[in-house]
Amino acid sequence: MSRSFPRIKAVRAYVTEAKEGDQGVDCHDVNDKHWINGFPTPMANPMSVYPQYTVLWKSWGINALGTMVAEVEAENGECGVGITIGGEPGCYIVEKHLSRFVEGQDPRNVELMWDQMFRATLNYGRKGLAIHAISAVDLAIWDLLGKLRGEPVYAMLGGKVKERLPVYCTTARPDIAKNMGFAASKITCPYGPADGEEGFKKNVEFYKGWREKVGPDFPLMLDCYMALTPQYTVRLAKALEPLGLKWIEDYLPPDDYEGYEDVRKAMFGSKVLLTTGEHEYSRYGYQLLLKSRCVDILQPDISMLGGITEARRLVAMASAHNVMVIPHASSIYSYHLQYAFCNCPVAEFIDMSPEADRIVPYFGGLFLDEPLPVNGFIDLPDKPGFGVTLCKDTLRRPYHRSEDTSREQAELNINFKPSEKAFMPF
Repeated sequence: MSRSFPRIKAVRAYVTEAKEGDQGVDCHDVNDKHWINGFPTPMANPMSVYPQYTVLWKSWGINALGTMVAEVEAENGECGVGITIGGEPGCYIVEKHLSRFVEGQDPRNVELMWDQMFRATLNYGRKGLAIHAISAVDLAIWDLLGKLRGEPVYAMLGGKVKERLPVYCTTARPDIAKNMGFAASKITCPYGPADGEEGFKKNVEFYKGWREKVGPDFPLMLDCYMALTPQYTVRLAKALEPLGLKWIEDYLPPDDYEGYEDVRKAMFGSKVLLTTGEHEYSRYGYQLLLKSRCVDILQPDISMLGGITEARRLVAMASAHNVMVIPHASSIYSYHLQYAFCNCPVAEFIDMSPEADRIVPYFGGLFLDEPLPVNGFIDLPDKPGFGVTLCKDTLRRPYHRSEDTSREQAELNINFKPSEKAFMPF
């Protein structure tokens, strides 16, 4: 006899009104004098071509949207939580559109809900904010499902394929990260093509300086945040290869698929690995990268590409192409995925302390118990769902819907009767 399973009662979406410097989900929503805002060392980015915006990243509004939290509640009162960057616009999409595909559903039907949300937003979605919103709802559903089943998300994905998950650190101080025990470090590229030959030379000297500080054997990578051109990328990668560059990351705008192919061809035979994917969306976007075999590593953000439901598809696709998946940040949401798949060998941890000199929670004060790396490993507790507790002290629900509205939407899904007559569906 099968046991009764509670349905989803309500979906809610929140923004955070935390104090300045508590970034929540958006790692760039920090104080001005923070290393990840380009202080004091600049960091190349797509807006670097405009002198007005070359100093601080926040000057061009990278933090304009901010944190969005999705919460799904079951009939028994249990709640699941998912997050993304989306702010009030993302909340609007969740409350006014996506909620109708979730309220009243069996939380085990993750594929059904994801597909309906994706199809229903095709006219304005496919990439960007709509997929961010879907990601948050999907993560919340997986969190709820784990709590209802009493097991971690990684267990629902098939269980652990590794006893411990090593971590590398993205930071402004790779020397400190090395002393903390991290497996490797990644630094950011200070200058782009608009900075001319002088900027190029400074990039080489910048990387060379850190290589000298961390020694010849410590893996050191370079993040270029969509700021370069194919020609510049190839020249920079070849200049840094003798200095032990492990990989060069996110060097082109995400839609320049031909550019990624050109870089691959020009770097044939090089030991420098090519990586991208932080700003790509859904399996359809990653399929283009995989088919062209233009990268060695894909780096999806689990809170933006489509959540766990879409991420597990991507990992399987990448495995068939012998491509590694090393997600961008995402903390717990990527850790659970990575523990469950062989081609996810190492995790990223971004040091969010202002001077990159200590380990602090990636999501700031959003969770009370976010697991943190120790001696270069992230160990997950054996807790249901994603294993963290949401702090609601600073949350605000901008598009509040009544319980009656949620109940009416839920009843439409609960009372839906499929056809009783068999027919060929194609």
